[in-house]
Amino acid sequence: MISNDSILEALRKVIHPEKGKDIVSLGMIRGIDSGEQGISVIIEPERPNDPFISSVKSSVAKVLKDTFGPDTMISNIEIRSQKTVVQTKEVLRLLPEIKNIVAISSGKGGVGKSTVAVNLAIALARNNFSVGLLDADIFGPSVPKMFDADNYRPEVIKKDDKDIIVPLLKHGVKVLSTGFFVKPTDAVVWRGPMASNFLKQLMEQGDWGSLDYLLIDLPPGTSDIHLTLVQEVAVTGAVIITTPQEVALADAIKGIAMFRSKKINVPILGLIENMSWFTPAELPENRYYIFGKEGGKKLSEETGVPLLGQIPVIQSICENSDKGHPDVLDDSPAGNAFLSIAGELVKRVNKRNLEEKPTEKVNINK
Repeated sequence: MISNDSILEALRKVIHPEKGKDIVSLGMIRGIDSGEQGISVIIEPERPNDPFISSVKSSVAKVLKDTFGPDTMISNIEIRSQKTVVQTKEVLRLLPEIKNIVAISSGKGGVGKSTVAVNLAIALARNNFSVGLLDADIFGPSVPKMFDADNYRPEVIKKDDKDIIVPLLKHGVKVLSTGFFVKPTDAVVWRGPMASNFLKQLMEQGDWGSLDYLLIDLPPGTSDIHLTLVQEVAVTGAVIITTPQEVALADAIKGIAMFRSKKINVPILGLIENMSWFTPAELPENRYYIFGKEGGKKLSEETGVPLLGQIPVIQSICENSDKGHPDVLDDSPAGNAFLSIAGELVKRVNKRNLEEKPTEKVNINK
């Protein structure tokens, strides 16, 4: 029997004529089945009157035959109506036009979570996805500096008698951060409810529009902010950032446990191991594991969470982040690493959406 993963990989060869991207990355595949009756595929177009859907359907059948042989039985290629899309929007409510909300989290500070979030957002945008980045690290917002936007102050406009906050648009990413509303030298001294309410305001009043991905850079650890996020919106999944160091791995386990708890139940899309090794420029073949070796890989094996990739210690990542020029903008080892991880993230999101039920907001009473 042909596996669903093999079928999904084959369908990546089908390119939507108008969008210029494969139908898997576009999230159009909503179901796959392979049994005695043959292969069944459910396709859901982004709009009900897609003029290219007949062409896409024909291409799906051709690709399946070309990949698995001319005698491959195809039982059904169904074009699903837009009712499912409407239902999904009703569930999301607060951010109805955003397809995927991805939480970027870490068990502890200092592991490069925000750096990874910024580079991943830009990497997705470079791959022609519409992307937003919400810096929810209320007490330590570092995203503005990485976008060279310390002095950016969002415009507030009226839309339908409601105040709407206009995000920064840079490198193809819509960005909002607490740092846009306070001076870089000022400390944010807020109680938990104030921080949570401000996060809700950025989500509700941000002019996000229609997005393929909204990445939310969470504070380190587990806090009110995390609970506010999962209570206000349906989070597609979470990505955990760690280093190979034992203390970071121990805290990463706590983060995984939080998202996997019965009350929250948010899928973990993957782990990213930062600061994996150091390679001197003069010794490009050498690797020095200064924070431990393959701790992220071991954690992946122990928890069943896929390892999306490893990022080495590279001086330019720190320097370019401080300059407001993230590495992913350049053709460099670091930039290519982020692009590769972004590709893995897209695959994991598509697999999650294909195999699991749509996410729902969390109802936490206590």
